[in-house]
Amino acid sequence: MHWKMEATLAACLVLGLRHGFDYDHLAAISDIAAVQTNRWRALGLGLFYALGHALTVAVLGVIVIQLHVPLPGWLDGLTERLIGATLIILGVAVVAGLMHPHAHPERVQSRIAAGVNLMRTLGWRLLRMFKPERERPALFAWNYSGRSIFLIGMLHGVGAETPSQLMLFFLASRLGGTTQGLLGLAAFAAGLVTMNGLMTASLAGIFGVRLKHPLAARILAWTGAAYSCGIGVVFLFGWSSALPNLM
Repeated sequence: MHWKMEATLAACLVLGLRHGFDYDHLAAISDIAAVQTNRWRALGLGLFYALGHALTVAVLGVIVIQLHVPLPGWLDGLTERLIGATLIILGVAVVAGLMHPHAHPERVQSRIAAGVNLMRTLGWRLLRMFKPERERPALFAWNYSGRSIFLIGMLHGVGAETPSQLMLFFLASRLGGTTQGLLGLAAFAAGLVTMNGLMTASLAGIFGVRLKHPLAARILAWTGAAYSCGIGVVFLFGWSSALPNLM
């Protein structure tokens, strides 16, 4: 019996590792890493994202497994489309930020900052129709904090119908007992945090080239914007099941 439990916990751990490599995680973590000048800060924020995501999955797991409360069927579809729309808007905003005349080529904006700058620029262009001498607004340079990253991770964790999370709920429920079920959730969370930590460390190293190569930074930023828009369209129209497995 012990070997069955150990095998199930190992499977939950592997599912966490796999889930940490999903498309939305890659988009979010690439954004986090791209705007940090300190690799250790990037790693810390990546872990905050993973912890927020893991917390939501754990709470949903307790509700589904221990309290036997089914999640509403519309929740996952709504969340997927919300994330998709957000990725499209922020991808476009990154492009607008790159084209802003006050933007620094060696620094990539966070998508939230880029979104604010897009709204400011659109408002400025509209007002110029009535007041041509109006000055362009200054570049908004907000960066991520641990709290904001944690909340983004929690939001992304609401998509509970992904195959890896559904399999987690099934495996954890098969362990039997509250303690064993929580151990399964903990193993999944450990795998998720580990994978996202490795991803953040890797991407922080890749994006670190911007300190010496501003052109490379712009290429990476444009690539990230295109990726966000493409994945956003897939999520918005509910086509995520057609995406190939990354692992």
